[in-house]
Amino acid sequence: MNIERHVSVERLRLKFAAAHMATLGDELEPLHGHNYLVKCRVDGALTSDRWVIDFSALKTYVREVCDFLDHHFLLQERSPLLAITREGDTWSVTFRGRSYRFPEADVRALPLENTTAELLAEYIAEQVAGRLKANGHTNITRLAIEVEEMPGQAGGYARDLD
Repeated sequence: MNIERHVSVERLRLKFAAAHMATLGDELEPLHGHNYLVKCRVDGALTSDRWVIDFSALKTYVREVCDFLDHHFLLQERSPLLAITREGDTWSVTFRGRSYRFPEADVRALPLENTTAELLAEYIAEQVAGRLKANGHTNITRLAIEVEEMPGQAGGYARDLD
C-alpha cells in the first residue's frame, strides 16, 4: 500500500501585488493590477522526522517567488501577439498602435505566452519545484499551486515531481 500525505500553505505573506495586461483571443486587456493570493500544496511520503516538509521551509520557497513578482509589471515575454523589445533599461510593448514603455526595474519579464492566473501558477510552481529539488526534498511527489487574482477567481497548476 502506497500512502502519501500532504502539506499546504496559503495566504499568510504568500501574496503579491502586480500589474499585467493579459491577451484574450486577439485582444489586449487594459493595463491593470491585482492583489494575488497564492496557495501551495505538496504531496509526499513522511521523512524520518515524520513530516512531509516543514511548513516554514515551504512558505519560504513560495514567499521568495512572491517577493520576486511583488510590485512589478508582469510581462509575458513569449506572447505571440505583442511586439516586445528591450532598449537599454526600458521595455517597450506594442499592440495594434497602443504602445507602452516600462523601466526595466519595474518589469518581471516572464517566459510565458500570457499572464493568466493559470500560467502564473505554472511559473510559480516551477520556481518552487526548483527550490524543493535544490534543498533535497526528494520525498515530495506532487506540487500544486493556485493563484487567486480576486476573491472567488483563481487559476491553478499541478504536476508530479521526478
